[in-house]
Amino acid sequence: MIRSSSRGRVPRSILIAAAVALGPIIAGCEAGTNAPVLQWHQPTDGTFKAVGKDLTISNAFVLGPPIGHVLTAGQSTGFFLGLVNAGAPDRLIAVKAPGIAQRVVLPGRGIPIKNQSRVLLTGPVPTIVLQNLLKPLSGGSVIKLHLVFAKAGSVGLSVPVMPMASQYTTFSPPPSPSPSPTATGKPTSTPSPTPSPTSS
Repeated sequence: MIRSSSRGRVPRSILIAAAVALGPIIAGCEAGTNAPVLQWHQPTDGTFKAVGKDLTISNAFVLGPPIGHVLTAGQSTGFFLGLVNAGAPDRLIAVKAPGIAQRVVLPGRGIPIKNQSRVLLTGPVPTIVLQNLLKPLSGGSVIKLHLVFAKAGSVGLSVPVMPMASQYTTFSPPPSPSPSPTATGKPTSTPSPTPSPTSS
């Protein structure tokens, strides 16, 4: 680790990200003003954020509809991201989407993040699902999510809604088995009174 006089240790993952970001700039300076690397290129589509000293969130985004379409209220969508942990083990235990989705579903007891490891929830099948949207979502918009970690605590994140275009056309929309059992359960309980008069 490299030490800073003002903030103590600087996480290795942040130093690597900074080195990757500065690489094209340095190369462009050496190649002159006509170098193609001087043209702006988005390194990732999603959001990057450090959580404390050791945990980083990278390329976080929500999958939107195809261009020209809208995800309507009641539909579901996937949330994708990468997690890099340079410190003690942690766990993503919840994702909250106030005003955006009725609930956010994570697998099992959450997503474990081991020491010195990375977890890539980058698709094409979503591991985290925003269920029952409370309002329409279109590609190009930005929503606010709150990620809750067992040790690192809660962090707010502004996340872009990426349209299902270019490389995202291979991504799968989330399965929607939740509404089906509920809908099936209601008709099943409705016919129950019907046999009762027949038996009496």
